[in-house]
Amino acid sequence: MHIVRTVKDLRALQSGLKAQGRTSALVPTMGALHAGHLALVAAAKGHADAVIATIFVNPTQFAAHEDLGTYPRQEAADLEALDAAGVDAVFAPSVDEIYGPDDATRIVMAGPAAGLEAAFRPHFFGGVATVVSRLLLAAGCEAAVFGEKDYQQLLVIKRMVADLKIPTAIHGAPTVREDDGLALSSRNAYLSAEERATAPALNQALRACAAAVRGGLEPDVAEAQAVETLQSAGFAPDYLAVRDADTLGPLTAMDRGRVLAAATLGRTRLIDNIAL
Repeated sequence: MHIVRTVKDLRALQSGLKAQGRTSALVPTMGALHAGHLALVAAAKGHADAVIATIFVNPTQFAAHEDLGTYPRQEAADLEALDAAGVDAVFAPSVDEIYGPDDATRIVMAGPAAGLEAAFRPHFFGGVATVVSRLLLAAGCEAAVFGEKDYQQLLVIKRMVADLKIPTAIHGAPTVREDDGLALSSRNAYLSAEERATAPALNQALRACAAAVRGGLEPDVAEAQAVETLQSAGFAPDYLAVRDADTLGPLTAMDRGRVLAAATLGRTRLIDNIAL
């Protein structure tokens, strides 16, 4: 497995792949890898001949009060896991390599970036779109894979790639869960033992809301019931919403619905979503 630290070396590696007639798929990560990330690698293998993963904790998607400084970093273990998973190359740049000292460019998103996460983290999607565009353009891969756990982010990236005409096909991969339904996340490491026992209630609330809407209950009523359930379990919900899966606007058809939620348990903010 090749490890590269600069855009120049990444592009040289990509040139070598193309000279061999091999296609490639990108799997962007912020490290602290778990089985969900490795599932993205497995999915990427179905879209290309070679897989390039990235490890980069992106500072532009963190607000000043968020956990940039304490976000889990374990590069050596991550590289070992990616090697074992059959990744061909890893791009692990420094912050200066992605954002130089004179950097003056940011992407401003609308469309699927409006509401939900953006209402609570208004800086987030601009930071995500900015870094993902740079990674995609640096790597020059034919495909890239992102997890559906960050569903709004997936739609934002698809919109950004389409608008900027970046020649990389964006694919979503299903959320990987623990046996009790908790979506895998690097931030799950922040949960205490008691909080970890409570955390699956988030997915349970999503499923109960979806079942209620399928049963004929109005979405706003089902949402309110689910929020109350989460509060009773000890969560501080930011939102729980039934939306159109393609636009994240109001629900238009049952077979195109998505239920999305974000809630804080203790000091850990969890997100999840399911198809309606």
